[in-house]
Amino acid sequence: MDDASRRWCLVLPVKRLSVAKTRLGPPYEDDRQALALAFALDTAAAALACPLVSAVQVVTDDPEAARALLAAGAEVTADEPDAGLNAALVHGAALAARRHPGTSVGTVAADLPALRPAELAVALRSAAGHGRSFVRDTEGTGTTLLLARAAEDLRPMFGAGSAARHAGSGGHEVDSDGLPSLRRDVDTAADLRAAVLLGVGPWTSRALDAASTRRPQAG
Repeated sequence: MDDASRRWCLVLPVKRLSVAKTRLGPPYEDDRQALALAFALDTAAAALACPLVSAVQVVTDDPEAARALLAAGAEVTADEPDAGLNAALVHGAALAARRHPGTSVGTVAADLPALRPAELAVALRSAAGHGRSFVRDTEGTGTTLLLARAAEDLRPMFGAGSAARHAGSGGHEVDSDGLPSLRRDVDTAADLRAAVLLGVGPWTSRALDAASTRRPQAG
């Protein structure tokens, strides 16, 4: 297989919705669970629409998220290690590699509601010639995409300052200046406004419409 046509399985970690997106804040306090699920669905749909992606492997212990993402075409497994995000990603990557032999693996943040399949394809092609690669988030400190040609080389190091750890451990940084939707993860209301300006996917758009109709109107 040449690097340009390399196929990938991407692991999508989804928290229990009851504890997801607690930093969204006003005016979304009452809508954060619906929005967290919508972000994950739009991310999964965009990844599945990318011609270089063979499968999206969701890791979640949330029953609602599991049902919705399975219906959207993702593969779903429980977080069997139950030992934090990095252990969940290793578990998902190993499972994806077993289910889809011959593919490379990666993990993508579950909060990229504006993700464009074409931008993801650019990053995947750039990463294909390297053993391990990553994409830095908009703020510059986090990681939205981590990729490895072999599952055992993924070595996720997520948490505060993950981009520096992925770089310091030998990861190739993908040039992502022209990939705004891939870098735009959403933790706060300001992040969400920025994602909306890029153009969010249908699930997030519907969740925002529903949130707006529930909110009391001024005057």
